[in-house]
Amino acid sequence: MGLTSHKVLALSALISVLSVVGTVWLWPRLAKRTWLAVLGRIGTIVVTQFAVMCTLGLVANNYGAFYGTWSELLGTTDNSPVTIQSRMVDGRQAGIQHISDENVRGTGTIGREPAQVGKLDQVRIPGATTGLATKGYVYLPPQYFQPAYQDKKFPAAIAITGFPGLAKNLITKLNYPSTELQLIRDGKTPPTVLVMMQPSTVLPRDTECEDIPGGPQTETYFAKDVPQAIRTAYRVADGPGSLGVIGNSTGGYCGLKLAMKHPDVYSTAVSLSGYYQAAEDISTENLFSGDQQRRDAADLDWRLNHLPKPPVSLLVGGSKHGDGDYYQQTRKFIAAAQGSPTKLSWIDLPSGGHNFETWSRMLPASLGWLGQHLKTPA
Repeated sequence: MGLTSHKVLALSALISVLSVVGTVWLWPRLAKRTWLAVLGRIGTIVVTQFAVMCTLGLVANNYGAFYGTWSELLGTTDNSPVTIQSRMVDGRQAGIQHISDENVRGTGTIGREPAQVGKLDQVRIPGATTGLATKGYVYLPPQYFQPAYQDKKFPAAIAITGFPGLAKNLITKLNYPSTELQLIRDGKTPPTVLVMMQPSTVLPRDTECEDIPGGPQTETYFAKDVPQAIRTAYRVADGPGSLGVIGNSTGGYCGLKLAMKHPDVYSTAVSLSGYYQAAEDISTENLFSGDQQRRDAADLDWRLNHLPKPPVSLLVGGSKHGDGDYYQQTRKFIAAAQGSPTKLSWIDLPSGGHNFETWSRMLPASLGWLGQHLKTPA
């Protein structure tokens, strides 16, 4: 039986109930002051608590889809290369503040020259039009510092983590810079500037990358302020097709939405275990102020079915089993794009939870795909 199977959860719950009942029944018989009785009491407590904790852990895992299989939980997942499937389904002046400069974190890179491994800037990116600001990281590839490229501008990708994650997770847990560096060395992607950010500009609130009526204009921040700021502060190209976006979970949803609503800004997007309708819960508060039209506009399936389909390239990646209803929702999204000018590709892992291990498995292929779909200035 699989880790997320209802049978496993039911069996664990049954064992927990029997453990509690057994403890109550045995306790009077273990009330003696002998060593055997003391060990018996300790044993019943340990067994009962272990059973209950296992049940609670299974409930939490089924709700959050953190681990999809036993092998993933035990760290024995198959890490073979993933396959992308596709078909055509017809600024410093801008106020970017540099907080610190770091070399790429990774084996053999610390202390080496930027022209060899690139450089990681910790920055604060303010919004000239929205007044919003977030901290993040900018990875500049080695070529950025090499004489042959001194007059060149580079394509860029905005990488957005999940909610309530921090931008640093894209470095410490997903290894974006070191993965990008290896892809460049292997010739699998052109030199690309990575801008790593969190999805919310007003933590602890989850804005779902929306322009909230009477609240933070997060969509405008990502669609207008961030591109303007990075192009002013760095040698980032401003031509059509030079900017993409990639993200996991909430960041994946944001990436797809930004590309679909602003194809003139983001020509391509990658979603790793992303969803397709804006979340509405205690963390988002009132996103749409009761406006059904705004809610529909944030529903990516609704957009494909009711609005002109955008001429963008999209990659959606996730697992068939272990991540809730992700696979079913993704099949629905792919079907809705049928016959549109949208170029749609996808990654189907056999299994995997809603976690960094699953996203790490897809990242090299996804970053390579993204780089190949960005236009590099001559």
